[in-house]
Amino acid sequence: MRRLCTLFLLALLLAGLLPAGAGADALWPAAGGNEQRSGKMKLDVSFLSEGYFLAAVQKPSSHRLKLRVVKDGETLTYDLNSNGDYEVFPLQLGNGDYEVSLYENVSGKKYSQEGRISLSVRTRLPGVCFLYPNQYVNYTQFSEAVTKAEELCAGKGPKEAYAIICDFMKNNFVYDYIKAVTVQAGQLPDIDNSYAKRMGVCQDLSAITVCMLRTQGIPSRLIIGYADNQYHAWTMTKMGGTDEFFDPTAALNAITPVKDYSMERYY
Repeated sequence: MRRLCTLFLLALLLAGLLPAGAGADALWPAAGGNEQRSGKMKLDVSFLSEGYFLAAVQKPSSHRLKLRVVKDGETLTYDLNSNGDYEVFPLQLGNGDYEVSLYENVSGKKYSQEGRISLSVRTRLPGVCFLYPNQYVNYTQFSEAVTKAEELCAGKGPKEAYAIICDFMKNNFVYDYIKAVTVQAGQLPDIDNSYAKRMGVCQDLSAITVCMLRTQGIPSRLIIGYADNQYHAWTMTKMGGTDEFFDPTAALNAITPVKDYSMERYY
């Protein structure tokens, strides 16, 4: 009965019909113990139906590691930490057959495959992965952004909560121009540090926005792609069956007016 109630609540949330504060607790990933191992890689696949899996190297490594996720010819490549701690990865490409592979740097730019596991995925609700934290949108129950979202949106419906969170980002953050010229390739968004400073680059600001929305039961995506010819990040939120676009960097007037956004990947 409890599982049926949870399914019903999630269905209402994804349809935008349930007030964000009406029992819509944030969802948190977990390692459930259903592990699969191949070569140097291990995956926890306990919650594929929730739209995510956990990945780690079996033993700490001194080499750089890459995780490759392939479905229907589309490939996503991630950096994987080398200390053996699990990281959360979304199954954002939908239902179907995935192939997850681990690659270890052996010399220069050369990598060797050190594990491969196939996954058959059927999530219990479309888009459920966009209600959980993951490697790119990384937050915890202790993140200040989570606490603030709960404070701002208590008792609010999803449309009002969405507007409140977007306004909060516009009115309380600034763009980090210094980080913009010093950021390293492949650097992940830093929600906690950027929130504490109330500043960040495009992917930080977008990740904070997505974090706050997800913890209010509002499915939201961090989008990475191009704003005209500039590499950029923004958000897309499912609201009552339609996608709502929000670019926090543009809201801060920190980017020249954009004529065309083109998506490359999303998390």
